[in-house]
Amino acid sequence: MAAGGAPDIEPVTTGPVIRPRRLRRTPSLRRMVAETSLEARQLVLPLFIREGLSEPRPVSSMPGVVQHSRSSLLRAAAEAAELGLGGVMLFGIPEHKDAVGSGAIDPAGVLNLAITDVVAEVGDGLTVMSDLCLDEFTDHGHCGLLTVDGQVDNDRTLEAYARMAVAQASAGVDMVGPSGMMDGQVEVVRSALDSVEHADVSILAYSAKYASAYFGPFREAVDSSLDGDRRTYQQDPANALEGVREALLDIDQGADIVMVKPALAYLDVIRMVRDAVDVPVAAYNVSGEYAMVEAAAANGWIDREAAILETLTSIRRAGADVVLTYWAAEAARLLAR
Repeated sequence: MAAGGAPDIEPVTTGPVIRPRRLRRTPSLRRMVAETSLEARQLVLPLFIREGLSEPRPVSSMPGVVQHSRSSLLRAAAEAAELGLGGVMLFGIPEHKDAVGSGAIDPAGVLNLAITDVVAEVGDGLTVMSDLCLDEFTDHGHCGLLTVDGQVDNDRTLEAYARMAVAQASAGVDMVGPSGMMDGQVEVVRSALDSVEHADVSILAYSAKYASAYFGPFREAVDSSLDGDRRTYQQDPANALEGVREALLDIDQGADIVMVKPALAYLDVIRMVRDAVDVPVAAYNVSGEYAMVEAAAANGWIDREAAILETLTSIRRAGADVVLTYWAAEAARLLAR
């Protein structure tokens, strides 16, 4: 009997004591057994170039993000290369827009000049990607050409995408990102590139792009002219299997990488696509996701740097091989600490 008359208690010895916490005890142990990595090479930085600017112009709804001038764009691209990022995704904002988005095809247009500038600056040190869509260039703000009754004309839009792809390839781009969600866009872009001896230019297909409320700040960043919505061509947020089906269709048409956009509200779709395809999967950590974290951090509600890394790790853990994020440069610096 133990002191005080209490009965002796024999320890249970039927097997080893399981203690998962053993592998959490030190930073080196946690690092060694981490299931998901987050590295600078997996991150792509979206950059906005606005025609006619002499200095960068801040985007009010996206603290820390700017519309670049030609010179500031080159500085940002050079920094991205030095940080070891996987790439940059370029978006052009023209001074003048029209109904057919002619600035997207003009060799002297803002986006095509930006491609040439950045490629000359970074060479092979960075993958230079470009958005292949008409929405920044049209005065109506839609991703395609319109019929007389205001509907997006899928097949006429494909013809414009083909010309835009050739213009971007001629400017020197490494990878084009058809993002308009037109049926058959990857096949048309691949055929156009191959027909003019640009078979080495790869395609990052925006395969599962949803009609999302999280795109709001992006509209400011590109000075969108959109009046209405894009629900007739972007995907319904209620549908996950549709995203997988779109990704498989894009691969059949020649996509080298498929993408889910947005990321955080569609982590399940990222995982479903990753499990279904045998090409790299990208995800776009979009403007609204960025803005929410920045706003919460500005109010002192969350730890900003920890939230950034946790957000990006969650997207990687869901299955994304590549993450497009406005935090790419900052995340690379945080990871290098």
